[in-house]
Amino acid sequence: MCGGEVGSLLRLFLLLLIHERPGHGYDLIERLAATGVMDAEPGHVYRVLRGLERERLLTSRLVPSGSGPARRRYELTAEGLDDLDARMACLARLEGVLGAFLASWRETTGLRG
Repeated sequence: MCGGEVGSLLRLFLLLLIHERPGHGYDLIERLAATGVMDAEPGHVYRVLRGLERERLLTSRLVPSGSGPARRRYELTAEGLDDLDARMACLARLEGVLGAFLASWRETTGLRG
């Protein structure tokens, strides 16, 4: 990431990761890092997860852990999937606009990367 974008996109990233595979907070933080989102603050991640649950986009339940205390596992609800679908459609439209702007920038600056 270039910096600063994670806060505004964290909600979407978490919904997508949970859609791919439900998980607990620490697992989600590790998966964020594996996708290149290295600057997600754990406290912020947990606040966003709780907010998504309050909005009924996620549900959670405590799941026993073989190596310590039970962990809260997050799963997407039907409302969460609808929200994710709408946000991804918006991003898909934005992708075309950004592509055009990046191509213009590359052309005017002589950059090809």
